[in-house]
Amino acid sequence: MRVVAIYGQSHKGSTYHIAHELANKLGGNLTEFFLPKDFGEFCVGCNTCFNDSEKLCPHYQRLAPLTKAMDEADVIILASPVYVYHASGAMKAFLDHYGYRWMVHSPDESMFRKQAVCICTAAGAGMRSALKDMADSLFFWGVARVYKYGIGIAATDWQGVSEKKRTAIDRKTTALAAKISRGNGTVQPRLKTKVVFFAMHLLQRNGFNPRDVEHWKQRGWTENVRPWKHRP
Repeated sequence: MRVVAIYGQSHKGSTYHIAHELANKLGGNLTEFFLPKDFGEFCVGCNTCFNDSEKLCPHYQRLAPLTKAMDEADVIILASPVYVYHASGAMKAFLDHYGYRWMVHSPDESMFRKQAVCICTAAGAGMRSALKDMADSLFFWGVARVYKYGIGIAATDWQGVSEKKRTAIDRKTTALAAKISRGNGTVQPRLKTKVVFFAMHLLQRNGFNPRDVEHWKQRGWTENVRPWKHRP
């Protein structure tokens, strides 16, 4: 199993430790990136990725290793601490660069056969909205299964997390790893994803953006080909 973990912070705090624990339980090959150390550019809103090609994005080369790792992975882990009830700015800046991959535009075929996990921690609250920040992108990329795990650790660092909390984290990551392992290689998108894809399939038959229309037609998606069934 190939796993990529992308952390919304550059230090190894509680969020890192939980995500890393899950990745270790999944086994296989793990690739890790830390934001903003490994990528910290802000989207400049030039619309080049939407209208022409993501390869013309001014940050394309810097982002390419992360994109390649996600495309080749079986499981994507997005992990961010809660910053003012949301994911970190570094995580948001990273996800902003993939708007062109949303189903309404030009999604990547491989996403429809992947699984993903969003993980966040907070000293107190805010996990729900922080998880949604990350899960929204994963869903609209077309990822087949998206799991979420947020926990209030009542501490400001990993060393301060109580044994009771650590035991609960261990149980949760073990259960998540088992569920993901069972679905590896066979997972299918949920009905909601298929419904959104079908709506986009109708839209792109007479779409308004030539780049997106061509993307869909080349893959046969405006006809009967479906990315979770087709193998390139």
